[in-house]
Amino acid sequence: MDPTSSPLLEALAGTRPERLPVWFMRQAGRSLPEYREARGETTILEACLQPELAAEITLQPVRRHGVDAAIFFSDIMTPLVLAGVDVDIRSGIGPVIEPPVRSADDVTRITAHRIEDADAITRAVQLVVGELPPSVPLIGFAGAPFTLAAYLVEGRGSRDHLAARAFMHADPASWDRLLTWCAELSAAFLGVQIDAGARVVQLFDSWAGSLSREDYVAHVAPYSQQVLASAPGRVPRIHFGTGTLHMLQDMAGCGVEAMGIDYRTPLDEAAALLPGLPLQGNIDPAMLGAGWSPLETHTRAVVERGRAARAHVVNLGHGVPPATDPQVLTDLVALVHEL
Repeated sequence: MDPTSSPLLEALAGTRPERLPVWFMRQAGRSLPEYREARGETTILEACLQPELAAEITLQPVRRHGVDAAIFFSDIMTPLVLAGVDVDIRSGIGPVIEPPVRSADDVTRITAHRIEDADAITRAVQLVVGELPPSVPLIGFAGAPFTLAAYLVEGRGSRDHLAARAFMHADPASWDRLLTWCAELSAAFLGVQIDAGARVVQLFDSWAGSLSREDYVAHVAPYSQQVLASAPGRVPRIHFGTGTLHMLQDMAGCGVEAMGIDYRTPLDEAAALLPGLPLQGNIDPAMLGAGWSPLETHTRAVVERGRAARAHVVNLGHGVPPATDPQVLTDLVALVHEL
């Protein structure tokens, strides 16, 4: 393989590269002992804003696993922190925002915030890009507007996002102002990463699967489209959500070069819904703890189903679980590269 060519970028351009590309969502972080050593007592949000530390954590899985892309180490909450929103990540709970956004006045309060200084992100991305080989691009990422808004309205993670879903119908005008602001924030965060050297971006809509298709199309998709429209022609764009089979075509319609598919939807079914579009996914993260034989069988099946797509980037159908044995990921990368 040409050491300057990128299997990931070739696949995202719709061609089948010589080597099947693979990377993992949440490949940088808690599953790696070197991550725990590097971060020490630093909080995750502090680590995201320390350029040298964020860059080191981003590079760790590339060195260890030999993956075909680095994903920028950050957090879905980082743009909110950069904008001056008070966010606390609590052990066993996740992000907590107090007070939550529940009224028109709350929307006015929160949308007054703006990202004034993103130099820490720029510097971290530049450090990573300076270390990566030409064949391994850096992927920038941001949370989609609905996922950010869901955290803001719920005040923390939620299984069903009842408060967010109620708010979008109870006060559509305030919902529009909130989602427009979230879209501007996410677009700005992606723009900083692209300007600093990220060669791909991924928009994560972690909670979109809680929505009906009707609500997604009417109250969410336009804002994701706003974010993705900030980067056309600059870098390939990937869109990903979980539990989103019923809205895959609508998510793709927001304007992307590839769609991420979660572990619930077989890739050949997704390919039939999205003809001609490169797909990313969709190994079940649970299989990482099931033993090598089941994982290998499952991976081979995923790759075989992925042949129905125009091109395939192998990934998990969600993030790496914290308890994953790092050697399993290293071995999985080697298997994918052999297939």
